[in-house]
Amino acid sequence: MIQVGDTLPSATLQEYSEVEGESCSIGPNPVDVRKAAAGKTIAIFGLPGAFTPTCSAKHVPGYVQNHEAFKAAGVDEIWCVSVNDAFVMGAWARDQKTGTKVRMLADGSGVFANATGLTLDLTARGMGVRSNRYSMLVKDGKVAALNVEEPGKFEVSDAETLLKQARG
Repeated sequence: MIQVGDTLPSATLQEYSEVEGESCSIGPNPVDVRKAAAGKTIAIFGLPGAFTPTCSAKHVPGYVQNHEAFKAAGVDEIWCVSVNDAFVMGAWARDQKTGTKVRMLADGSGVFANATGLTLDLTARGMGVRSNRYSMLVKDGKVAALNVEEPGKFEVSDAETLLKQARG
């Protein structure tokens, strides 16, 4: 499993964009994790799946609500990573009203989850191998703080915990 001090793995996530921007077209766009994290402080939180109860009711809303506090603490971006496709993550972004506050990044094949060792096998529940629930603070591509939940728990990966760590 990835640890504090480790560099983020080489992986490509997908981000669904509904509006054309400077460097992205409408539709799924690749996000090279290492390039996107270079020179930035990023709050990343991972979760088992879009539209799932805890993820939708608590995890994502906490980061959306604390966006300004994260910015004030020196965090450049907030990323939500889930083993879902970019279209699902785009629909979930609309549902959660993340706007430009949280980047909803799809790890459709679980490449990032596997590379970090942060996987959760939910095959018995019909969901396959997913991302574990976690949060991490990343500075210039290196993990500065890591909070991994026990299966079925939501106690240490919440926005408030990571915000305290970002503030130092």
